[in-house]
Amino acid sequence: MKKNSPVAVCRMVLAGALVLMGALCLAGCSGAQAAPESTFVLLDGSKQTTADLKGKVTLVNFWATSCVTCVAEMPKIIATHNKYKTRGYDTLAVAMSYDPPSYVVNYAETRQLPFKVAIDNTGANARAWGDVQLTPTTFLVNKRGQIVKQFVGEPDFAALHQLIEKLLAET
Repeated sequence: MKKNSPVAVCRMVLAGALVLMGALCLAGCSGAQAAPESTFVLLDGSKQTTADLKGKVTLVNFWATSCVTCVAEMPKIIATHNKYKTRGYDTLAVAMSYDPPSYVVNYAETRQLPFKVAIDNTGANARAWGDVQLTPTTFLVNKRGQIVKQFVGEPDFAALHQLIEKLLAET
């Protein structure tokens, strides 16, 4: 690939945007902020709201079946869910609006995802949660319904587990 080819330039711009977004998100999430009011439509047709998250530590993961990093991190998200689910922890995977619903259903069924999966058909959830455009983007919400951490890209799962332990210990 040539140094200044359109693909190389695009990759450099994307890499720079990811670094900048990560820095901004980490700086902006140093204090807990209320999770935005949202209604998630789950694969079974039921609905879950942000208010339903209260009382549990919840990982809200915006992802897409076409996102290589999302697919690569999913086994770790499953393992994290299974490790903490009996202790008041939950996971909500929110598929992006551009992800074909049939792909999301197929992925959830073939991987036997053990947590709730929503499809953000209109993009309203992504907009409400800070205009999420890059996937994966993951939020960790405490028992009071406050976002305590945002990750753009795959989280450091060891650090994530430490934070989950801390949040689960809070009353």
